[in-house]
Amino acid sequence: MTEAFTFHGANGAALAGYRWLPEGEPRGVVQVAHGMGEHALRYRSLAAALNTAGLAVYANDHRGHGASAAGALGDLGPGGFPALADDMACLTHVARREQPGVPIVLLGHSMGSFAAQLYLLDHHALVAGVALSGSAALEARPVRPGGRARLQDYNAAFVPARTPFDWLSRDPAAVDAYRADPLCGFSLTQESRNSMLAAATRMADPAALAQVPSDLPLYLFSGDADPVHGGLAWFDPLVARYRDAGFTDMTVRLYPGGRHEMLNEINRGEVIADLLAWVERVIRP
Repeated sequence: MTEAFTFHGANGAALAGYRWLPEGEPRGVVQVAHGMGEHALRYRSLAAALNTAGLAVYANDHRGHGASAAGALGDLGPGGFPALADDMACLTHVARREQPGVPIVLLGHSMGSFAAQLYLLDHHALVAGVALSGSAALEARPVRPGGRARLQDYNAAFVPARTPFDWLSRDPAAVDAYRADPLCGFSLTQESRNSMLAAATRMADPAALAQVPSDLPLYLFSGDADPVHGGLAWFDPLVARYRDAGFTDMTVRLYPGGRHEMLNEINRGEVIADLLAWVERVIRP
């Protein structure tokens, strides 16, 4: 059952939080950071699977998204993207207070994975491991000048297409549910997007990465047809970044033919089982 609550983010903003608790005492916590143009309640089915395994799940609607949007959808507001990553740490503190002594794993998807890359630098002591879904090395991607980028632009690799969002998944039902959701399908404002891109250099800074314990477990998983990483063109540099930084416990898993939302793909059962197996290893005493 979804339990909604409100907590205060990095600059005191009221943000929408959600928790899903298993029967009995949780053995661990998975904190979910959702992507751009969506919201945390899209992860209810994942939360149910994790609850069945005895794990609690915490998530929040990022600033400018879902029930946390104070103004226009896509506007991250004061503090921009770095504050969004700090908001996630505020939620981790909520989870730590409510589940004392229980290991926490952070799972970031897409934009949430970019925020998790920042979180890794500043808040790594709060978590037992970090998983990145549908991620990329932002500093390696070419920046396209001009106006506000659209999520639909990722569909170019899949034309002719049934919908403007076929790039998300090969499952038509998952795509249709996304399109029917009034809180999905938007992009960041240009100012907010710029604040995310401006953080890219720091995400890859060797000096900053050197401050993170090299044995912190990392899990990078993606579909190999995900246009967000350009068919691995910006995924491979992400893997190389962490290998070059000396991380000794890194798992990389690619799914052939998979698109952007592997947790909503036609083989989602396999993807969730693989994720759960990694989480179980990380939280094991």
